[in-house]
Amino acid sequence: MLFDKFQEMADFQAELAGKDVKPFGAVTEELISATEGIVQGKQVILAGTNNYLGLSYDSRCIEASRAAVDKWGTGTTGSRLANGSFAEHQALEAEMADFYGVDHAICFSTGYSATMGMTATLAGPGDVILLDGDSHSSIYSGVKLSGAEIIRFKHNDPEDLAKRLRRLGDRTANTLIIAEGIYSMLGDVAPLKEVAAIKREYGGYLMVDEAHSMGVMGESGRGAAQAAGIENDVDFFAGTFSKSLGGIGGFCTSRHPELEAIRFCIRPYIFTASLTPSVVASTREALRIVRAEPELRDRLWDNAGRLFKGLTDLGLMLGPSVSPVVAVQLADRAQAIDCWQALLNAGVYVNMVVPPATPSTNFLLRNSVSAAHSTEQIDQIIGAYASLLDGGLINPDQAA
Repeated sequence: MLFDKFQEMADFQAELAGKDVKPFGAVTEELISATEGIVQGKQVILAGTNNYLGLSYDSRCIEASRAAVDKWGTGTTGSRLANGSFAEHQALEAEMADFYGVDHAICFSTGYSATMGMTATLAGPGDVILLDGDSHSSIYSGVKLSGAEIIRFKHNDPEDLAKRLRRLGDRTANTLIIAEGIYSMLGDVAPLKEVAAIKREYGGYLMVDEAHSMGVMGESGRGAAQAAGIENDVDFFAGTFSKSLGGIGGFCTSRHPELEAIRFCIRPYIFTASLTPSVVASTREALRIVRAEPELRDRLWDNAGRLFKGLTDLGLMLGPSVSPVVAVQLADRAQAIDCWQALLNAGVYVNMVVPPATPSTNFLLRNSVSAAHSTEQIDQIIGAYASLLDGGLINPDQAA
């Protein structure tokens, strides 16, 4: 039957319903601040929002959004190629290009459509795409639509990338290499310095998805490529407005003037209604804050380091390095479900992630840190995990 392939998910949903646990689609009933809310009837610290700089609740961004609604209305009701291209969209694109020190930028309605649209369009039949094995779902969705030959290289393994590029020979002239800045599940950072060196040696074009690293890394917040000092080797920067910038939408910037022609070939751009004016306005204000207030990044990394150390000291298995994504890895699904609910009961909301969304067979309790978290809140999160150990829900020796 048509629905047979969904039976495993239906069984999982039934298991969750039987335990009265809702880790997927948990409803936030009220926001108190950027770091506190009412989720499933409980007041909690929000540690699963990707609100890295706390700007979704910044009064300046809210006011900019409110003023845009008064001026432009609630929506564009059309695509950028029809009736949905406003002066504000062009202003945001110009500011994104300037932020990245290039001349060209495209803004999309979501981050997913940005990375999917670019990866589906840049390479086509007869071309090659080399992508990191742990690439985001949006990237996989795009490359499948491209018609290009798709080759995976081992996650964060420059030597494997080099080996596969060597095998391509002259075909590297038509090869797109795709990597991310910070990988969203375990928070590990790509070795972009090595990736760029390999690209220089063998050729190809490099696209870096800075979704979780834009606003977070780099001297001026441009992302992991800036932090690695290899921006001149990157042909296309992609990312989202829904993380550090606190809104929704996506972008691609490039030094290549061809991006302006590519714009008119990207189906998720052509056939999707454009960003609402209120989101454009809040995003522009958030971008201004990212440029003007580097202390937000300092505070974010202080919080990330504190949480990473605290959970490491508890003996929990985390990702390989400190980043604003701090994921606790567990081997057992039932254990992950019970721990997620226990954390919620203890006043901490985190994300639960299950295979195949995780990069391995492990289950994740994924914490995302914000600059808006106080030191006391970080310590409360650590304390909530300590209570899982005290209650016997996690045995560090068997965590993953």
